[in-house]
Amino acid sequence: MMLELKSSMPLDPPRDLFPYFQTLADFPAVLDWAELFGNDRPVELDIGCGRGMFLVNSALERPDTNFLGIELDYTEARRGAKRLQKRALPNARVIGGDARDFLAKRVRPHSVAAAHVYFPDPWWKRKHKKRRLFTDEFADLLARVVQPGGEVHSWTDVEDYFAVIRGLMDHHAAFVPLEPPPPHEPTHDLDYLTSFHRRRSQSGAPTFRGRWRRSRTPV
Repeated sequence: MMLELKSSMPLDPPRDLFPYFQTLADFPAVLDWAELFGNDRPVELDIGCGRGMFLVNSALERPDTNFLGIELDYTEARRGAKRLQKRALPNARVIGGDARDFLAKRVRPHSVAAAHVYFPDPWWKRKHKKRRLFTDEFADLLARVVQPGGEVHSWTDVEDYFAVIRGLMDHHAAFVPLEPPPPHEPTHDLDYLTSFHRRRSQSGAPTFRGRWRRSRTPV
């Protein structure tokens, strides 16, 4: 007989996070941005949004832009959604699910103003590296959803993974490499890109930053 393991930490009580948190199962068809956000403002994606620090800060700083996070880990996704709900932010949402499936089946082609991919899991073991998010397929999916003139931003603290990302993006026919944003010196504990960025920066780890523009030339 299998025994159910009980956590020593109390679980959060159930909370209604709609519309801040939904799953891919809630969207059987392609998303309509105007219906999701209630307006026709530009939409930017935070792929692998984790606990939502980038979503919260960006939504507060740029109220004229809509931000949508996609996160495979539902626990982390719900944490991010709770932060949005707490601030009643109208221009940010989180969807739980696989980013590749989301980009391939739920996003209209060339409907996204920017895609942000910050500190993706490096999958350190050699046998696991095939699980890394950035592949030829993923770069093609980014080219599919980002509008001409839009941008892709990606940061990582893993130098060899950044070399892979830069190799894929720099040589992709749909993207033009740009200068990364200048380094930023945080002034307080929330003045970081993500929670992971804060932890790694405070430990002295370097950050490798990339930025690419979607070409206006058809692929």
